[in-house]
Amino acid sequence: MENDTVEAAEVPAGDGGRRSRGAGGGASARRAARVQTGSGPKLAYIRRALPVYEVLDEAGAALIEANADIVLEEIGIEFRDDPEALAMWRAAGANVSGERVRFPKGLCREILKTAPRSFVQHARNPENSVEIGGNATVFAPVYGPPFVRDLEGVRRYATIEDFRNFVKLAYMAPAIHHSGGTVCEPVDVAVNKRHLDMVHAHMTLSDKPFMGSVTAPERAEDTVAMCRILFGEQFVDENCVVINLINANSPMTFDGTMLGALKVYARANQACIVTPFILAGAMSPVTVAGTLTQVLAEVLAGAAFTQLCRPGAPVVFGTFASSISMQSGAPTFGTPEPSLVSYGAAQLARRLGLPFRTGGSLCASKVPDAQAAYESANTLNSTLMAGTNFVLHAAGWLEGGLAACYEKFVMDCDQLGAMQALMRGVDLSENGQAMSAICEVGPGSHYLGCQHTQDNFQTAFYRSAIADNNSFEQWSAEGAQRAETRANTICRRWLEAYTPPPLDPAIAEALAAFVARRKASEPDAFA
Repeated sequence: MENDTVEAAEVPAGDGGRRSRGAGGGASARRAARVQTGSGPKLAYIRRALPVYEVLDEAGAALIEANADIVLEEIGIEFRDDPEALAMWRAAGANVSGERVRFPKGLCREILKTAPRSFVQHARNPENSVEIGGNATVFAPVYGPPFVRDLEGVRRYATIEDFRNFVKLAYMAPAIHHSGGTVCEPVDVAVNKRHLDMVHAHMTLSDKPFMGSVTAPERAEDTVAMCRILFGEQFVDENCVVINLINANSPMTFDGTMLGALKVYARANQACIVTPFILAGAMSPVTVAGTLTQVLAEVLAGAAFTQLCRPGAPVVFGTFASSISMQSGAPTFGTPEPSLVSYGAAQLARRLGLPFRTGGSLCASKVPDAQAAYESANTLNSTLMAGTNFVLHAAGWLEGGLAACYEKFVMDCDQLGAMQALMRGVDLSENGQAMSAICEVGPGSHYLGCQHTQDNFQTAFYRSAIADNNSFEQWSAEGAQRAETRANTICRRWLEAYTPPPLDPAIAEALAAFVARRKASEPDAFA
């Protein structure tokens, strides 16, 4: 697979690569020429060249690991509403009392030796397959909001049309490598059937990799069945084609719903992201070290369980950690402590030998304003520098995850392109050294007209499709637009230009028939 990246500002083939100075004129026309308007060039997933940033020394990491072992051995983890899981742990050598499972020291780590250090999640378009683990980073969109903030600026419940729109946007966005999962919750479709429409949208409206349903074991079974239609039964059994979010019900609990979905996917050889969902101070201790201890204990238990289901099944060390306001109890984002948790958890994942998931473009703001930008930038930067392999919520997150925002989705994607350029590190090739330019220009002149600048000016620097860097006068003459207004225009253009990727008609027909059959098999339920 080709993993060399393309300049984020590159114009798709459908635009012919031309920069119009026609009726729009000036900077706005040049900016428009840089906007992705078709399904053209995509950025391959990141192969980071920068070193990771670590906040724990050897003694600190060992201390957290020792404390997690104490939690597992003496306190234990509850596996609720799943007698089979308890029996599996008892057979594996754990001590089971009621629904509480206590793990002899080293048991979980020994079981996890069969888990892969990295794996490929295959997309139906092989060019869009991604590696999860190692020095790879994959960006996936927001997950789970029941509300959207639409292109008219209205906050409302999400619909299946919104869901399909966000799948289209993720497909169109050059710096999004993955279609994601529940990009918003389509409340206009019955609860017991909406997973069918969501998975079908990912499979047909995009050819990037995607996530499956975890809201009930039978919905996970539906997802796997649809994957077998799309990829073929043998291919699914031998390869990862869908990845799934399995949340621990922190503190120190896995419930029957999550365990049921985990078993379905792990037994089908599909990837699970085992993720403690932490609001520190409420669902974990208020300290970074205490939170890391609990996170590690929960992940060790949940990830090891995947290997009891099927040795070798891919599993990801996940964490979602936020702080809370100790005055109101509301979650806060972009603050220092969750960044430290991300850095530390990534380090612990590497020591354990598992791929790592965290972070994204998280914020508590209700609109795509300065608060949203600052908090998202703080979260995204630490996510990348921690060495995260799978970045959920990379674009579109607003209001503490309660809303998916069209405009912020596009604004976040613009920043993801910048992060992609940053992670390439320093170019030390002959062209990157630029000695020819230094020799040509000499003292006291400038580099604007030298040959090296002329050869490289189009790709030398990341160019935002949204930011305005012109004079106040030119900005005023072009409508004095704010960034979110420009993002609104881009978003509308993407949706208008969307063309679905080709899909074998026989497979498309089989998927549609499966969805129709499953929907007809039971009455609608909205609770």
